[in-house]
Amino acid sequence: MLHVMLMTLMMAGTTPIAPPALPNQPVPTLDLARYAGQWHEIAHLPMFFQRKCLGAVTATYTPMPDGTIHVRNACQTADGQQTVEGVAKIEDGQPAAFKVRFAPAWLGWLPRAWADYWVIEVDPDYQWAVVGSPSHKYLWILARRPDMPRALFEDIKHRARQRGYAVEDLLLMAPVN
Repeated sequence: MLHVMLMTLMMAGTTPIAPPALPNQPVPTLDLARYAGQWHEIAHLPMFFQRKCLGAVTATYTPMPDGTIHVRNACQTADGQQTVEGVAKIEDGQPAAFKVRFAPAWLGWLPRAWADYWVIEVDPDYQWAVVGSPSHKYLWILARRPDMPRALFEDIKHRARQRGYAVEDLLLMAPVN
């Protein structure tokens, strides 16, 4: 009996206990009317298109009559302001999964012109959101305000890590206090 108890204790001490991983997937529902409008970027994973952004990063989503979403991203650079405009399409049956294209429309037929962006978290009051990708390569933490409470940011970052994102590489673009 003592032998069984000792073996159980030894096994319990050698079995790693890790927090459960969260699925990396789009939220099941998204109210596009509430999601639309301007968002302030709090942080993002490094990416080529944002390499010149120093701060004041915004993303504005405008639903269009044809069912697409006009996307306008802007940021402050050393030379002034940089903007890029694109279009997003909702994937069939997944209201929080988008195909986004910033390339010219005439290149829209190329599969690589479109990127997968997923809303993986959204505040019940649509005051903050997290946008990621199936590859874990892209991640943005967005808020309606140009800043975010540190405790909220750390909670979001923790869940993103559990989803497999390299949050240690996040670049802060707005105050986190």
